[in-house]
Amino acid sequence: QVQLVESGGGSVQAGGSLRVACRADSKYTYGRYCIGWFRQVPGKAREGVATIDSSGKTTYADSVKGRFTLSQDNAENTLYLQMNSLKPEDTAVYYCAADPFLPPILCTQELKTGAHMSFWGQGTQVTVSS
Repeated sequence: QVQLVESGGGSVQAGGSLRVACRADSKYTYGRYCIGWFRQVPGKAREGVATIDSSGKTTYADSVKGRFTLSQDNAENTLYLQMNSLKPEDTAVYYCAADPFLPPILCTQELKTGAHMSFWGQGTQVTVSS
């Protein structure tokens, strides 16, 4: 079992920036997992935001390309999502998720739903006001 803890959510006006972080416990080794961010609005389906596979390849949802950036701090077992030029439609609970078995090609496909990700964090709220 890997524990993932998100932090860094909050409220910001449209056009602003936030950075959310996902810290994994010592059982996790970054660089060997498929890991990413997903978001969900109450009453709507979960959607993928960005993933990074075990080869280091990042994949972004079309809705966030050019605005959001993934980065890792392997020494701190932490994955960051830098969110710039935020829009009201980015408002959601953001979840970090990881899986130790998904190969790169399947990790990319997980961006659609995250259905095969084994470990999930508790989520952090991001609210963007217009």
